[in-house]
Amino acid sequence: MLAAPIWILLAVTQATTRTGFDLTRHPISMLSLGDLGWIQISSFVATGLLTLCGAAGLRHAGTGGAWGPRLLGLQGAGLIVAGIFPADPGFAFPPGTPDVPGTMSSVGAVHMAAASMSFLAMIAFCLVLGRRFSGTSWAFAGRICGAMLAVGLGWAMSGAAGGPLAMFVGVTATWTWITVTMFKLGQAARV
Repeated sequence: MLAAPIWILLAVTQATTRTGFDLTRHPISMLSLGDLGWIQISSFVATGLLTLCGAAGLRHAGTGGAWGPRLLGLQGAGLIVAGIFPADPGFAFPPGTPDVPGTMSSVGAVHMAAASMSFLAMIAFCLVLGRRFSGTSWAFAGRICGAMLAVGLGWAMSGAAGGPLAMFVGVTATWTWITVTMFKLGQAARV
C-alpha cells in the first residue's frame, strides 16, 4: 500500500521542481534522465519491489483470486525493469536535448515495453479485481480508473498535446484504486 503514495509524491515533487520538465510534454519516465535521474530510477525500483511484496501478500492471503497477484506482480516487475532501463531523452529534456524525439535506443525500447506491461497490468487488475466487488460503486470506480489509464496511455502514445499529463492522471487514479483495494482485501483477510 506504500508503493503508490511514494511513487506519486516523488513524481509530483520532481515534476514541479526539475528544470525544464513539463508534465504536459514529458512522461514521468523522463525524470530518470539527467543529474537527478537517480531519484526516479530509485522510485521505479523501490515501488516495483513494494508492489511485488503486495502481490506476494495478496497471493498468501488468498483474497485476490488467481489473477490478482499475477497482475500485481507484472506491474511490479515492469516498474523495476523500467527503472533499470531508463527512457530516452527528447523533447528538450533533459535541458540541452533537441526538442524532437530521437531514434529509440534498445534501452529505451526495453523501458517502453516494461512500462507498457506495467500499465496494462494495472488496467487489467482494476477490471479483474473490480469483479470481486461486482455490483458496487467500488467495482464501477475500478472500471473508470482502468479506462482513465487506457485513455491516458493511448493519448500519450499518439503524441497528442497533453498526453503525458493524461497518462499521469490515469496512473494516479488507477494506482489509488489499487491501493485502496489492497487495503479492503487486507481487511477482508483479517475478518
